[in-house]
Amino acid sequence: MSIAFIFPGQGSQSVGMGVELAEAFASAREVFQEVDDALGQKLSQLMREGPEGDLTLTENAQPALMAVSLAVTRTLEKEFGIGIERAAFVAGHSLGEYSALAAAGAISLTDTARLLKLRGQAMQRAVPVGEGAMASLIGPKTDLALAEAAAAAGSEVGVCVVANDNNNGNVVISGAKAAVDKAIEKAKELGARAIPLNVSAPFHCPLMQPAADEMAAALAVTTILAPRAPLLANVTASPVHDPDVIRKLLVEQVTGRVRWRESMTWLAGEGGVTRFAEAGAGKVLSGMAKRIAPDAEATPLNSPADLEAFANSL
Repeated sequence: MSIAFIFPGQGSQSVGMGVELAEAFASAREVFQEVDDALGQKLSQLMREGPEGDLTLTENAQPALMAVSLAVTRTLEKEFGIGIERAAFVAGHSLGEYSALAAAGAISLTDTARLLKLRGQAMQRAVPVGEGAMASLIGPKTDLALAEAAAAAGSEVGVCVVANDNNNGNVVISGAKAAVDKAIEKAKELGARAIPLNVSAPFHCPLMQPAADEMAAALAVTTILAPRAPLLANVTASPVHDPDVIRKLLVEQVTGRVRWRESMTWLAGEGGVTRFAEAGAGKVLSGMAKRIAPDAEATPLNSPADLEAFANSL
């Protein structure tokens, strides 16, 4: 069995995430405390008690989701003897890429928490609220070609690009609000459903360049080691392990497309992965995995029972 650990991105957060892990395992509590200490913030209390509006803020959601993912992987290692080396690859959706790198020992937990706090703040600063937008194009007719055609129509009035190629039937566009509105009209003409997303900024598009510049400066002074399992990078959909290349791709990721469908297709094909283990909150990526690679197994790891069952299955 060849395993890839995959790590969720923004949107998977919910009040109460990680609570069962913290109650059951000292190793999970240690992770949450380390993140709190790194940020000088009681993030774990916000995760446990809310309010949901504060948890959903980008600057909180990003380190919080990473904390839950790392609580899972550290518990697997310390309590069940399953280290990240058991994985053939790691991959993460957008901010989940940082979780993947932290889990694989490439970036320290403290540095990862601080980087994600900054990343969330920088993304929010890059575009004033209301000036950008994102929309999810869904439905059986939705594929990358349809989304690119819709984005091209939107580009006639402003910045509009494909931000997340999640899977056939689910592609996200991002850009200036007027441009995204026009792209939505075109997508509907082409037979897709379009759902505007409740986000505070247009992620993964050229309007995020100021945030990319901030991340470049922060990453330049961050220690990055070779990961203990190769990373399947968002912007290239190919494996990488060289720290300098990882640093470069993390900067490009802020404005670049999350090539998730291609990444999962590569992992299940050329990568030889037969099982995807989603480490962290929710099960969004597990659902995508089942649609993209139906012959592979997909297992969400959220609760103590999930971790025990996973460990027993190996």
